[in-house]
Amino acid sequence: MSKPAERSQEPVLIIGGAGEVGRWTARFLREFHPHVPILIAGRNEERARRAADAVGCACPVVVDLEAPDLGLGELRPSAVATLFSDDTGAALRWAQRRQAGHISISPAIGELGLDVASFIHWPSAAPVVLGTEWLVGATSVPSILFGQEFRHLEEVRIEAVLDEEDVFGPAANADLERQIYAGAMALIRKDGAWRWLSGDYSASKVRAVDGTELDANAFSPNDVLLLANATGAPNVRFDLAIGMSSSRRKGGAVSTEIIINLRGQDHVGRPLSKRYAIVHPAGQMPLTGLGVALVLERLAGLATEAPRPGLYFPAQLIEHSTYLDRLHGSGGQVLELEPLP
Repeated sequence: MSKPAERSQEPVLIIGGAGEVGRWTARFLREFHPHVPILIAGRNEERARRAADAVGCACPVVVDLEAPDLGLGELRPSAVATLFSDDTGAALRWAQRRQAGHISISPAIGELGLDVASFIHWPSAAPVVLGTEWLVGATSVPSILFGQEFRHLEEVRIEAVLDEEDVFGPAANADLERQIYAGAMALIRKDGAWRWLSGDYSASKVRAVDGTELDANAFSPNDVLLLANATGAPNVRFDLAIGMSSSRRKGGAVSTEIIINLRGQDHVGRPLSKRYAIVHPAGQMPLTGLGVALVLERLAGLATEAPRPGLYFPAQLIEHSTYLDRLHGSGGQVLELEPLP
């Protein structure tokens, strides 16, 4: 499909755009689409202005979640991202009234009811994206791509390593803490059945890129739902370790690691196991910002035609065929590792 002309009269609105994820999102959008107008929205005008100045050709706006129009008047954006926990649901409702696609990256798997109910109430308004995949596509899209090597997948296991010294903005840190608390019971798929784990049953180990074993716990971002349905694997699990990344153990900078373990049969029926790693030397925020930018690109119709109104996960909108190129372009790496015994 040919790339449509950019609709310069309709800006992309990033609510919470002055935070770490917002800055990376705006940076990638500006890199991919130099002429698209970007609005950096926040409650603090000075912070929003500094973030907008850093992007270039972006404008700051003040948002008020208690106002019916968010304090934005008759603004009609082409796409909206909400990058903090909006427990009022006001930003999504406003985006629906403007018929603008919306992505939120904060609700935990047990908190999806707000967005889902808003969509059910008005399913024809605009796309609604349930964006809380781990690093917004950096886990799910490569897992689906690598899964194409298999005729049948028996198991998808994700091991994520989040460096304890990784850079977090206050909103991102609050979101992670809330998601971990909300995920005190973690959802996994085992032998085709969905199960909730808690307490000692959620304890696990992950093996980092350098082979170091780290204490971890089962965690359930939306990837577990997406990957189970996208691959058909009867066993799907996500484990998160918070500790020292492999690069920092070697004396280098903080990095983030996503290890993708796949087990099943190849296309001629032979047993096959694969283990890949997605690594970014600047930590988690660039990958998160990249994923949000790519979803906004689709919602705004900047790369291909905008999707029809519907309920989506990010991996259903991000262009799989170009994702790894975009990831490499952002500084990320894809490594093939020896499968675990």
